[in-house]
Amino acid sequence: MKKIGLIGGLSWQSTVEYYRVINEESNRRLGGLGTAECILYSVNLAEKLGRMTRGEEKQLGEEFLDVSKKLVSAGADMILLCTNTMHAVYDVLADRLSVPVIHIADATAAAIKKQGLTKVALLGTPFTMTQPFYKDRLKKLHGIDVVIPTKEQGEEIYRVINEELTFHILKEESRRYFLDVIDSLRAQGAQGAILGCTEIPLLIQQEHTALPVFDTTVLHAMAAVDAAFA
Repeated sequence: MKKIGLIGGLSWQSTVEYYRVINEESNRRLGGLGTAECILYSVNLAEKLGRMTRGEEKQLGEEFLDVSKKLVSAGADMILLCTNTMHAVYDVLADRLSVPVIHIADATAAAIKKQGLTKVALLGTPFTMTQPFYKDRLKKLHGIDVVIPTKEQGEEIYRVINEELTFHILKEESRRYFLDVIDSLRAQGAQGAILGCTEIPLLIQQEHTALPVFDTTVLHAMAAVDAAFA
């Protein structure tokens, strides 16, 4: 089994879920006491989000590249950036590393296409929802159209992510708000909903809505396990 290099802490709450899913699935495949070989480098969320907010993507890319190289030097055979938002710098890593970098949108698109869907809602940080690095990849590489919340809805989603989910505070009123947003996007033709921030699946699961939801944390983690066993 290949070693999985994880860049986590974005937030640490969702990184816990990555680690759990990777090891549970690896154990299912290996049997007995078998678990995944992982190397985790956890970064400071506040610093990285600060750079995104200030538009310092060049510096951010170099910082994640440095972290990735340390993981590769430690033996990682692939890199997993455990976040949707920071895939804004994916190309920097993919172009300059000697090991594969598994893109979270590709793993998600595979699940969407498996269900035969072509238009989905995208919930996440304002960066993920409005910048082209995510939406354009879904459209250009996978033929998937995206609809996003209004600016006001996006601001409330981001508030809940930063003030609640990052601290594992799960409020029923916030869940209802997210589900109302999903319903509004369904009325715009969305056939499913991408939970495009790795904290959102802490709050929203498939049991909460009849619309297919795509848990990017689980899908990304499972793609890493597939690659590790390939």
